[in-house]
Amino acid sequence: MDTTSARIISAISRIGSVLRSGMWEFATSEHLNPAQADILQLLHNRAPHGVRLSWLARQLSISAASASDSVAALVAKGLVRKARALDDGRATDLHLSEEGRQVAERIAGATRFADEAVAALPPQAQAQLLGGLLQLIGQLQKTERFPELRACLSCKHFQPNRHPDSATPHHCGLMDAPLPVAMLRLDCPEHVPADPVQQARNWQALV
Repeated sequence: MDTTSARIISAISRIGSVLRSGMWEFATSEHLNPAQADILQLLHNRAPHGVRLSWLARQLSISAASASDSVAALVAKGLVRKARALDDGRATDLHLSEEGRQVAERIAGATRFADEAVAALPPQAQAQLLGGLLQLIGQLQKTERFPELRACLSCKHFQPNRHPDSATPHHCGLMDAPLPVAMLRLDCPEHVPADPVQQARNWQALV
């Protein structure tokens, strides 16, 4: 049935295909595969902290074995290094090497065309689009199919609707600053997970 929800999913799928194509082109030019490029980007977003192999696998929705193969290839290329975890001497954390950091910083160029397309939309349309996508992510998280996020809406510092009837309805307790929807982040390095009840309340604030 050609419902509105089906058309939305079709649109998101087509956009995803275009983005994957851009990443394929970038990865090929760097002698990587898309999974390896994704891993470099994830490590870059988490720098300077290291991450565990199991976390990478969950973020990419792939098996631990597949993630291990990709990481091994990146280590062999000199783009990723392994180090003993600071919080557990028996565990290993993964970090970018300096060359890996440089490659990761070039990844942004792979999808710059999409960034420019979004930037060309009116500011109000951008805010509405972001708000709608965040609501969709909130619904998907109920299915436990969406990977862990360091999002404003799952953070204990997020204060929903503290400034009602304003252009900046929400508030960041850490920064002590109001937050418009357009400033909500999906990956914040200062993120501290809220308890499940607060997280549910935060996501509900966008409805």
